[in-house]
Amino acid sequence: MSDRAFQVMPIDYASGLAELRAVRETVFVQEQQVPLEEEWDALDPLCHHVIARDQDGHPIGTGRLTPEHRIGRMAVLAAWRGQGVGDAMLLALMEQARNQGWPAVSLNAQVSAEAFYARQGFIPHGERFEEAGIQHQSMRRALHGTTLVETGAGAIAAMLAVVTHARRGLRIYTRELDPGLLDHPQVLDALRRFATATRGGEVHILVQDAGTPQRALAPLLTLAQRLPSVFTFREVREPVDRAYAAAFVANDTSGYYFRTLGHRFDGEVNLDGAGRARQLRDEFGRFWERARPCTEFRALGI
Repeated sequence: MSDRAFQVMPIDYASGLAELRAVRETVFVQEQQVPLEEEWDALDPLCHHVIARDQDGHPIGTGRLTPEHRIGRMAVLAAWRGQGVGDAMLLALMEQARNQGWPAVSLNAQVSAEAFYARQGFIPHGERFEEAGIQHQSMRRALHGTTLVETGAGAIAAMLAVVTHARRGLRIYTRELDPGLLDHPQVLDALRRFATATRGGEVHILVQDAGTPQRALAPLLTLAQRLPSVFTFREVREPVDRAYAAAFVANDTSGYYFRTLGHRFDGEVNLDGAGRARQLRDEFGRFWERARPCTEFRALGI
């Protein structure tokens, strides 16, 4: 994020066309070599559009919401990328969709931007495809209630969302540190950023099997050793607790990703499920009190 000031607001297509063109043709046509005739379509006049402007009123970003409940044409000028402009526009478009009473929105993300959308709760579905010579991934987010997670890619996106929206606390219940998920580079990077950027942050992790990730020298253990004041591990010991079949991550706001069967990645994610997130944190707390500290994780010789 940056201290550079900008503002996001709705814009009428007809009266704002010059500003929309200034951003979209710079980003898509000039930078990404999208043919001009493919950039503008018959949907544009029918869409809800937003514009981001800098403090001097110059356009720096655009996005649209189509009648088919799709977010698209998200573009930010190069000098403003990484400053929170894209997040602000995405949130504004989702708010417009909620005001329309839509249950969900979808989008086709350029693969390079997939993690950006995942952090805001969009989950990939279907196979990647090519559009205007660029690889894309379809993604979807429910605006009320849960979004289904069906694949490993969806699980990674769900983790990124829940971790990104944590304030100071994460609770993770896992069988054996979920190979393919908790060792994924994007998930590890999200956990590292949370741990280093959050003063007083805590990541409590319950495992059913401490031995397997220890023998495998799981990358998350390496990260935890570097940040021992943030990461704490315990192993479930009570037979009644070890029979618990599910797995989940819950943050301290209103986000969670829950899997009914802990050895599978399919489940549900919700960034606005305060009641369910609180229930999962409470459930985690009861397991935590009966579990044993994994002191062996502190010195693995990695």
